[in-house]
Amino acid sequence: MLKIQFIKRPTKSTLKMLFRRSGTLRKQEPKESYIEAVGLVQGPLADMIAAGDIAEKTSGVIVEEIQGICPQHFTMIALFGDTSAVAVALIAVSEKIDKKQLDIDY
Repeated sequence: MLKIQFIKRPTKSTLKMLFRRSGTLRKQEPKESYIEAVGLVQGPLADMIAAGDIAEKTSGVIVEEIQGICPQHFTMIALFGDTSAVAVALIAVSEKIDKKQLDIDY
């Protein structure tokens, strides 16, 4: 079962938290202007890899793995992009992996 969160217009401090936990974005300074929304998907490793693939194929989002307390394990991904792209990607992930409808108001 996946845990999914949808954040519209994330604050700079929220983006900084996510960037610090990302492998490739760690050294960058977040710019809110190009990130309208963030989708967070948490679950088992195999589901996270599949979810990232589904999200990128479904819409124009940037997918980043988010490291937790134990850096050897990643069980969450973040989807960055415009509001509708992130919403569409989250809906597709939910339908294909969790087999349920996700109600996102965007």
